[in-house]
Amino acid sequence: MTAEEGLRAVPAASAGASPAPSGPDVDALYQAHWRYLVRLATLMVDDVASAEDVVQDAFVALHRRSASLRDPDAALGYLRTSVVNLSRSVLRRRQTARKHLKVAEPEATAGADHDVLLRDEHRAALEAVRRLPRHQREVLILRYWSGLSEREIADTLGISAGAVKSAASRGMATLHTTLRTTLGGGS
Repeated sequence: MTAEEGLRAVPAASAGASPAPSGPDVDALYQAHWRYLVRLATLMVDDVASAEDVVQDAFVALHRRSASLRDPDAALGYLRTSVVNLSRSVLRRRQTARKHLKVAEPEATAGADHDVLLRDEHRAALEAVRRLPRHQREVLILRYWSGLSEREIADTLGISAGAVKSAASRGMATLHTTLRTTLGGGS
């Protein structure tokens, strides 16, 4: 099933029946975009289990709102925005828990094949992205991992296109500097 098929509205059950609420086909969206959205959330929250919860919550919210969406074709954008906002909430809750419990969160343990799959450069790049300020990190993930345009990123994050450009520029400059230093590429 293609992404476009997943965005089509659900047709009425029959011509004689009262029309069903027009909304996105949530099941088709789930099948077509679940993995992509989990990967997006994982980049944001750095934890697969939390990322899966975030995506599940986003789909539940879409299902609840599906009949009232003004534009069923905007369902994927709604999901992306929900995933970003729910990821922010997860990070805020973690930060609050750390502050109040005064206990450092244990580092996630990697699977046995993790080191085989990711080279040193990839791990360094991911770590550098995770250290960026929130807006820069979100903009770069949505731009370079999700492939969204500046306008789509602005809509998803609720900021101006100029703020997207600025955050991307600053984030890339910081990444270049960090990776040059970390990977020993000179000064």
